[in-house]
Amino acid sequence: MAEAEIDGQHLPVVGTAGMRRVPSHRLVSAAHAMVEEDCWVVEEQALFIDVAEIGLYTLMWTRTDVVTAAAFLPTDGVLGDAAEPEALALCAGFLFTESIIETMADVAEMALCPDAPNLVRVRLLQPSQVNSHRRGGFIASSCGVCGGVDDTGDIRAGLAPVPNTLRIDAVCFEPLMAALQSRQAVFNRTGGTHAAALFSAAGALLASAEDLGRHNAMDKVIGQRLLRGLPTVGCGALLSGRVSLELIIKAARAGIELVAAVSAPSSLAIEAADQLGITLCGFVRQGRLTAFSHPQRLL
Repeated sequence: MAEAEIDGQHLPVVGTAGMRRVPSHRLVSAAHAMVEEDCWVVEEQALFIDVAEIGLYTLMWTRTDVVTAAAFLPTDGVLGDAAEPEALALCAGFLFTESIIETMADVAEMALCPDAPNLVRVRLLQPSQVNSHRRGGFIASSCGVCGGVDDTGDIRAGLAPVPNTLRIDAVCFEPLMAALQSRQAVFNRTGGTHAAALFSAAGALLASAEDLGRHNAMDKVIGQRLLRGLPTVGCGALLSGRVSLELIIKAARAGIELVAAVSAPSSLAIEAADQLGITLCGFVRQGRLTAFSHPQRLL
């Protein structure tokens, strides 16, 4: 396996597939013998984000595209064959929701390393102005706020309530969720990923992504909009799983007014959504939902 070196660290260069086949033994019932067969599983990889003068971040993620060369310049936008390279989208969303950047204009350069497609190098215009609670570190696929945060109040500090402009008919959620599920190619084969999407008040799906980590999927869709120079303020978000605190924080940072999830929210997610003016809906499936905060946006 090839390696890239950052600050004396040798970092492995991983593959780009979102899933892989592994041998397994399946038991269909106690009355039958085990059957040996190959099984598709989601691929967990490391994405290294090296922000000059700030820190090196290691995100555990799932790559679902095959782009290995791309860059972003504020004057030129995305350079490369793909409009929204997944690694750059995740990087942009992560930098934004972690308050490392305020807009993409804060980025002097962002590029996938040609020799290591799992390494994104970032240069900021004013690194001395960064005021983020996390300066480098490891971010596991299971949690977006582990490491570097001692008090949940720290990550809510300075966040203003989102606008109150979005109004949407609740009947839009069923087709939106169906559209999101149809885009979950890795989940439909492995059952191992989470998905996120952004939608408009008109019920149009604006961006979608899947990843092993819920927070990564959210950062990817936010990053897709940032790379295209399109707003996230006033949008709604769909989530395929449960809603925890860090997802509401990311939504608030992006000005997302409504979060609708297939599963349940946590108590801290409900509390934060209420304080930040976000409509939080759980158990959104089969034409039903439960609104835990600010139901005025639902028609």
